[in-house]
Amino acid sequence: MSRSAPDVQARFAELSAPADGQPSAAGTTPSVAVPVLVDGRVVLMPADAGLLSRLPVSADETANVGSIDVEIERRQALGALAFGAAAVALPGAGRDVLGGPSGRSRIGKGEVDAVLDMVGLFSRMDQRRGGGHARSTAVEYFTAHVAPLLDGTFHSDRVRSAMFSAAGELAYLSGWMAFDAGDHDVAWRDFRTAVELADEAGDAPLAGHVLRAMAHQAVDLGQPSRALQLADGSVDGERYAMAVPRERALLGVVHARALASAGREADAAAALNRAEDDLAATGSGDAEPARVFFFGEASLAHETACTLRDLGDLAGAEQQFARSVRTRKASAFTRTHAVTLGYLGSVQLRQGDVDGAVATWSTSLDAMDGVDSGRTRQVVLDMRAALAPYRRAKLPAAVDLDARATDYLDTVSAAAS
Repeated sequence: MSRSAPDVQARFAELSAPADGQPSAAGTTPSVAVPVLVDGRVVLMPADAGLLSRLPVSADETANVGSIDVEIERRQALGALAFGAAAVALPGAGRDVLGGPSGRSRIGKGEVDAVLDMVGLFSRMDQRRGGGHARSTAVEYFTAHVAPLLDGTFHSDRVRSAMFSAAGELAYLSGWMAFDAGDHDVAWRDFRTAVELADEAGDAPLAGHVLRAMAHQAVDLGQPSRALQLADGSVDGERYAMAVPRERALLGVVHARALASAGREADAAAALNRAEDDLAATGSGDAEPARVFFFGEASLAHETACTLRDLGDLAGAEQQFARSVRTRKASAFTRTHAVTLGYLGSVQLRQGDVDGAVATWSTSLDAMDGVDSGRTRQVVLDMRAALAPYRRAKLPAAVDLDARATDYLDTVSAAAS
């Protein structure tokens, strides 16, 4: 089906309008139609359905989630490249910005590789400095360079599929950066776009990767039913079967978290064991997608710890968080390292180890220097709330740590203004 750049830009303007709703712990109410799963199929619902409202499916119907079909017509799928208001407010957002297409008659593998190189650069910046640092640049790159490429002529169907996969990778990463920054309505729209692009490309593992991120977001927002449906979809059929072992482990451990959030302890434990086995099956010669470069022992331990914590096993969670801290390369994965330390301090305090929690949280604050992340900010807010009784009791270590936490929040607030 043919696609025209004006149609894409028109849909940018339509879908990127600022949402009327305000963020909350339960999500937002957007001003545009949103996708939900009905009878196992993605359909657009009116805006007043709510971004993360309960899905209109019965218990019997949720079994069909694994066979998600993208119901949106292909032209609309391309038009749904909704990267928020910034995507249409960019100065000179045309083909000549950030190295737009140079008039080649056909697009080849080199252009695909160039897009993937940029995705890798943005991903490493996100891992080190948080989603708030480079997302606007990633959005501009997509808007000015990648979207026009999708409207181009390709050397072959294989190259076309590869370009749509690369675009899906960038859409996913933009969504992940928005999620990390706490912009959950924007993240949801970007994730939806990434699933649509993966479907256009016929890239089942990429679709599973994105559904896994959407499940992670739903867990964090306290939406266990939504989380489990998305996580079930991420490990269904070819999304799991065609993925490399490392990516299977990532899908599986987030599936475990979703199962835990739904109170299914035995199933969560089984999913954790399978994820451990999948990661152990990773071979040095495996050809892996670059998007899983971050996932290894430290990340598996982090997600395992979150699962155990949510199931009430605080001692097991502490052990796994400590394992994650011990095995992670903090200089490359600074944001997650700081968050892991924050979670470790929390489970230490919940077990009565006040001194250990204060020491761990102090190290977490050290690691946050230069990180722009909504998740690190939330760690600090939670830290201050947990410290409040000790601060009121004039415990010197708690008073000092609270002052440092306040300074961090003031710094990041000033940087954002």
